[in-house]
Amino acid sequence: MKTAIVSGVGPLEGLGAQLCLRFARLGLHVLAAGRTESKLQTVVDAIAAAGGSGRAVVADATSEADTERLFDLAGDDLALAIYNTGNNTPGRIADMSPEYFENSWRVCCFGGFLFGRAAIHRFGNDGGTLIFTGASASLRGRENFGAFNSSKGALRNLAQAMAKEYGRDGVHVGHVVVDGPIGGEKIKKGLPEYAAKLGDEGMINIDGIVDGYVFLYQQPRQAWTFELDVRTSLEKW
Repeated sequence: MKTAIVSGVGPLEGLGAQLCLRFARLGLHVLAAGRTESKLQTVVDAIAAAGGSGRAVVADATSEADTERLFDLAGDDLALAIYNTGNNTPGRIADMSPEYFENSWRVCCFGGFLFGRAAIHRFGNDGGTLIFTGASASLRGRENFGAFNSSKGALRNLAQAMAKEYGRDGVHVGHVVVDGPIGGEKIKKGLPEYAAKLGDEGMINIDGIVDGYVFLYQQPRQAWTFELDVRTSLEKW
């Protein structure tokens, strides 16, 4: 059985969890990685209930040791690795502490480096698929989001460099720009008034986002896509 690793798995109605569930349904053994064991176990239980195979792995994405341990668990069967870990770090640049700015970079970019490097080392002769989750911030700077913009932009550049370095080795590197709020648990429970204002039409459908990752994973080598962007029909871009 081929193995998939998804880093950045949180609540069941979130992008990371839904990526796990979908790829498990496609027949992959999924390693669901994140910081909170209870959330990870909920996802793995849902995979099992649907007849799939999965395992919860508590890991800090900014830790080299945790990342290497995560990939060791995949063994020689790694076919897909998704770096969905990120943070949202708003604030004015002049008011930021160095630690705050650095943490944004460590989670979004440095963690992506550790993850991507480990994936490239573990993919076998048949190659594999490595996908990074991006955001609106990957493509442009915006006031009050200087830390997030710079860290997501750096991750995109890193992903593009990996795509060019390792494509000839059979490694398909993709980057998915999620341009807008995701209609999942975080916004619906954490910001219910904002979610109600947006409505379902104003939030990106999670299943639709996951479709994009599946599309990248299933592409033939003669027609690879590096970047997809997904947004609602109402998003101003």
